Amino acid sequence: MNTITFFLILFAPVYAAFFEGAQRVLKAKMQRRIGPPLMQPIFDMYKLMDKRALIVNKTHTLLGLFYFVTLWCVVGLIYMGFNLLYIIFLHLLSSIILILAGFSVKSIFSHLGSNRKLLSIVAYEPVLLLVCIAIYLVYGSFEISEILNSPSHFLSLLFVYFALLLIIPSITKLSPFDAPKAHQEIVGGIEIEFGSIFYEFLYAAKFLEMIFAYSFVYILAGSNHLLGTILVLFTFLFVNLVDNSTARIKINHMVKIVLGLGVILVSINILGSVL
Repeated sequence: MNTITFFLILFAPVYAAFFEGAQRVLKAKMQRRIGPPLMQPIFDMYKLMDKRALIVNKTHTLLGLFYFVTLWCVVGLIYMGFNLLYIIFLHLLSSIILILAGFSVKSIFSHLGSNRKLLSIVAYEPVLLLVCIAIYLVYGSFEISEILNSPSHFLSLLFVYFALLLIIPSITKLSPFDAPKAHQEIVGGIEIEFGSIFYEFLYAAKFLEMIFAYSFVYILAGSNHLLGTILVLFTFLFVNLVDNSTARIKINHMVKIVLGLGVILVSINILGSVL
């Protein structure tokens, strides 16, 4: 691991906050209102660090911390060019830890959030696994480092890209697939019992989830880093445009759409590679 990679991993929770800031600025522009500054997530993190520490119970707090650390490791493995399958399973583990944290307290809203998070995993994780298989069939490797050194075969993975456009809002909890968060319905769900510095971990984990989700888009372009960057920017704009222009759908509809359509799209790509 070189020095640049080390610092990219070390400061990932900080600079990834600018993605969240850019997202808020973009949404404000789309809605023609004065939004928060780009650095608002950094200001929020600073304010949370200054709050008095509150612990609902130790298990709940530890699970929240483990969720953040595991997700940080996921981002680290991505930058180090590790195997995509290991990364997906480690990301799945982080999600399960978060779900257990939600069930470890008595709040009904927290339990509802955990149930919804579990259903969202059921929707997008199988699609992510199929995405990995489709990438392997085209690039001949699960290793990110090898994929990023191979010539770009983006057009051969076009339907995989369409599937990623579908599941990224599920991973990053954006409309119309933001039922696991749903502030108006379940008051933040899993997040409701976290406070002060301990909510900071969940807050920063949201930024790491964005790196995880968009890294799959970047990988599709192989060694063509310009194309990878353009794809990430376009996807970022598209996902936020959809978030601004659609209403939240019910969690059962989300599972049917993301799982059903996502599997079909990636399967088309896999069949095209095999036949």
